[in-house]
Amino acid sequence: MDTQKKHGRYTRIVDQLILLLSKTDDPVARMATIVAVLSHKMEYFFWCGFYRVIGDKLVVGPYQGPVACQVLEGKGVCWAAVNKGETVIVPDVEKFSGHISCDSRSKSEIVIPVYDDHGKIVAVLDVDSKELDSFDETDRSFLENIVNQVYNH
Repeated sequence: MDTQKKHGRYTRIVDQLILLLSKTDDPVARMATIVAVLSHKMEYFFWCGFYRVIGDKLVVGPYQGPVACQVLEGKGVCWAAVNKGETVIVPDVEKFSGHISCDSRSKSEIVIPVYDDHGKIVAVLDVDSKELDSFDETDRSFLENIVNQVYNH
């Protein structure tokens, strides 16, 4: 999807999510709503979901797509985002050392940390695509804004 079309699509999604997320403060309900909207509006999103930080593990939360890895322990793109405290974009998952392949059809990935009201990372939004190099700075910017709505930032 070209940058202009992507920007327009995300703008409409953000407007829709503002209305939908105003109905509850529950973070899990908000996560579920976010992934439902994103997965149905962004055709290049093959898998879209949250992994929650529980102790020293990332445990799958609300998601849309094929069956996911239930628990991620210590490595992979999701853990890289947690450990760095920033969004990680991977143009080709086969070239990412320690990549965890929950589904071999995933070719590129973006992972965005989710911070609670105290500035602690409590989850990540993980999005996979079947195409190489699907994610860019437009995705990063809009998805970071969207995940900030989980805890009303």
